[in-house]
This record gives sequence, structure tokens and C-alpha cells, in this order.
Amino acid sequence: MKLKIILSMVFLLLVTSFSYASFPVKRVAVIDTTSEISNESVTEILVSPAAAGSEKSQGIALLLGIFLGGLAGHKWYLGNPWYINVLFILTLGGLGIWWIIDMIRIITGDYQPHNGSYKADFF
Repeated sequence: MKLKIILSMVFLLLVTSFSYASFPVKRVAVIDTTSEISNESVTEILVSPAAAGSEKSQGIALLLGIFLGGLAGHKWYLGNPWYINVLFILTLGGLGIWWIIDMIRIITGDYQPHNGSYKADFF
């Protein structure tokens, strides 16, 4: 019995070590003009095409806010920084006040995604 478990664990380790997860990325050159150095510095970053400039659905953001508002589901979806989302969760949405404000802003279209824009249709 122990031999079967050990052999299966070795097999799983071998199989998983040869499999690689990959997703499409594109290399984007970013010019930094804010540096105090007189020359402009160019850095390259890898960006996922799905995340960069993607259009988010205003209706999905509203539904996530309604059903997962306590876990900042709408904020995660719209691309807020993680520390803002964790603060939202720890304070229970500012005791519900931030959550109400976020829902109003999503409905009116004032709460835009951080890396893109809303789709033309609501859903």
C-alpha cells in the first residue's frame, strides 16, 4: 500500500514538473519621462491582452456589487488595487456607506474600470 502511494506521488511530481501553464502576453514598451535623469528611460513590461484595455460590463459590475459587495467583488472586477479591496472588506464596505456610494456610481456610470472602459451595452 505504501509503495503504491509513493509511486503515485512520484508519478504526479514528474507529470506536473513537465507541464507549464501559459497565457498570451505581449511586450509593451513604457517610456518614463518622470525620472529626473535627462534621458528618457524605456522599460518593457509584459501585459496580458485580456487585462489590458479590456472593456468591462457595467451590469456585471452591478451584479457583483449586489451579491458579492461585502467581499468587494465589484472592486476586484473593475481592477482596483488589492489594498483598497482588502480595506473595503475589513471595514465591511465602510459600514455599508462605501458600498451604497459604489452602487450609485456604478449605476450612473461614474465608477469606471481602472484599466479600460465599460462596454457600450449594459450587459
